[in-house]
Amino acid sequence: MSTPPSTPVLTHLLYLHGFRSSPQSFKARRTLEWFARHHPQVHVAIPHLPASPRQAMQQVQELVRAWPKKSMAVMGSSLGGYYATWVAAQYACPAVLLNPAVFPARDLAQHIGEVTSWHDPQEKQFFQPEYIGQLQALAIDPSQPPSAPQWGLIAQGDEVLDWREMVARYPLARQTVLAGSDHALSDSFELYLPALAQFLCTLGADAGQAVINH
Repeated sequence: MSTPPSTPVLTHLLYLHGFRSSPQSFKARRTLEWFARHHPQVHVAIPHLPASPRQAMQQVQELVRAWPKKSMAVMGSSLGGYYATWVAAQYACPAVLLNPAVFPARDLAQHIGEVTSWHDPQEKQFFQPEYIGQLQALAIDPSQPPSAPQWGLIAQGDEVLDWREMVARYPLARQTVLAGSDHALSDSFELYLPALAQFLCTLGADAGQAVINH
């Protein structure tokens, strides 16, 4: 009798924060703490992304350059979810998408100018007009099936992004659509983190594609 293949195991996780956010965000810190407690063997990286999308993805590429691509995964929130979609396409790795931005070039056009960080008002960046084109250049064709499993955690109560656009953008991903919650998933992220982490730790080996409503 042949031995069944072993389940793939995560070794490196990349977490990408959203617009005006940072590695100090609630979800970023909880993710880091959860893996440190339950899977300390997994290397979790949460880079502080610059305002320039091109520079942000160049930073990510440099960060993961030496990572084993067959055992890495990515998690991204809001704009970080848009970035995570691009990273997942480049490296054929599983992704968890937390209220992912779908049309950031459209939505962030109104934010051109000086912006401050949510977690440090003293930290200021300038969102340049050319960043809109940089965002457009990172778009992944939604008609192309992802090369690795994806799971979207989407809140109908998101006060920033339209949950219907998120659901429509990821038709082939496993989706958990929350009836309420908010953009930050402040009342639900910790509840789902163990399941999301298990999905990542097995590199999506147990992924389904059904839309789950709660």
